[in-house]
Amino acid sequence: MAFAVDVERRTNEIGVRMALGATERDVTRMVLKGALGLVCAGLVVGARPVEAAFPLAFAAATMIAAALLAAYVPAKRAARVDPMEALRHE
Repeated sequence: MAFAVDVERRTNEIGVRMALGATERDVTRMVLKGALGLVCAGLVVGARPVEAAFPLAFAAATMIAAALLAAYVPAKRAARVDPMEALRHE
């Protein structure tokens, strides 16, 4: 939920990017990269030494998949922003 709020706050930036030629794919990729960066930073900070590598790898893969899935909806919503509408709210 917090990530969706962050994307909503960046509506003006996304509108400017789209007005300057960014495609829906570029905006979606930007938002998903941001979510992936947050999850990877959290995994690095929270990683503990574990005897078996499989549980750690499975947990990391599950968290990354869940984060990308949760960020996909705000990413697609941000990609559909009308640049003119976003710039009018400035």
